[in-house]
Amino acid sequence: MNVWTEFWNAGRVFKAAFAEQQTAIHAIYDNADQMLQVPPNTPDEYLVSMQPVPNEYYTLRKNIFSTLFQSMYHLMDCDPEHRLFYGKLIHLFRIWVTSADNLLDDEDKVVIPIQMPGSSRVMRQVVSIMATDRVFQKLLWEGIAQNALTPHQAQQLSERSLQILLPSAAQEASEEEGVTERPDPETVLSVIHRYKTGILFNVAFLAPEIIEPHLDRKRAAALKTALLQFGIGCQVLDDIRDMARDYLEQRHNYLLSTLWKKQPKFFQTLENRELAVTDRLYLDVLPTALPTAQLGFSMMRDGLQTLGEMGLGISRKTAGSLAESMFAVLDLKDLEYA
Repeated sequence: MNVWTEFWNAGRVFKAAFAEQQTAIHAIYDNADQMLQVPPNTPDEYLVSMQPVPNEYYTLRKNIFSTLFQSMYHLMDCDPEHRLFYGKLIHLFRIWVTSADNLLDDEDKVVIPIQMPGSSRVMRQVVSIMATDRVFQKLLWEGIAQNALTPHQAQQLSERSLQILLPSAAQEASEEEGVTERPDPETVLSVIHRYKTGILFNVAFLAPEIIEPHLDRKRAAALKTALLQFGIGCQVLDDIRDMARDYLEQRHNYLLSTLWKKQPKFFQTLENRELAVTDRLYLDVLPTALPTAQLGFSMMRDGLQTLGEMGLGISRKTAGSLAESMFAVLDLKDLEYA
């Protein structure tokens, strides 16, 4: 993580983007707090409110991806008055996607600290999505009132903010009943992961493409491609870490597809084995896992290097160090130096 801090200290664009990102998420939490108010005279046992936002929510470690996305607005020379609005949208997307993933994966990665009766794991995700949808509408109305948005632009943002997520939602839906046949690993990499994760690294471009009057679309497309490459590289590492979970839950996984193609007998060894979703199953197949890790590393490094060449201030050496640090960020520190 120190390498990101060093880059933050030295990188003018990244440092400015992080400051904007912090202002943006503070604003989203303040708006969510205003929304999460129960009607007067509601009995205590039915109260719903926002808890104080933990300081850790504002750390660079928690906001690496969001800050990277925010940096794109500097590299595209977006209107400074628009960048804060775009940062707020990034955080709304983050809440929507994380809350939906929590519901799908039976997880509880808290993005809005909501106090509700009982354990409320599921309902907190539902309320998070509903609350941030209201925050989004409020931002659109404010934009129109302040002449920062035209009604047509607001309508486009409202519609396309859903539409851009639908392919990813469809991909997730296709896995709900489990994967019975594992596709070729290249299909996982270039098609499935492109929609599963890759396009989520491009949602940051939605608003500028609608609002910025003089956007260099060729440059924006190149930045998109670099972020997509970085994002899929991160997903490849996720596949290594989640190998046991994805096997048990029958989900698409690049490493499992590689083994399915090259070492099908490995799956026979798993049939009578007691596995937990948290098992580090990849340690049993290091001859295959290590090249997969190298692939993920190379994709992250090359994506970051391209962003550096386009103005982010990242050399190839720094890009490699930042990509290497993602092993710890993504809980794969045991492969970091492999």
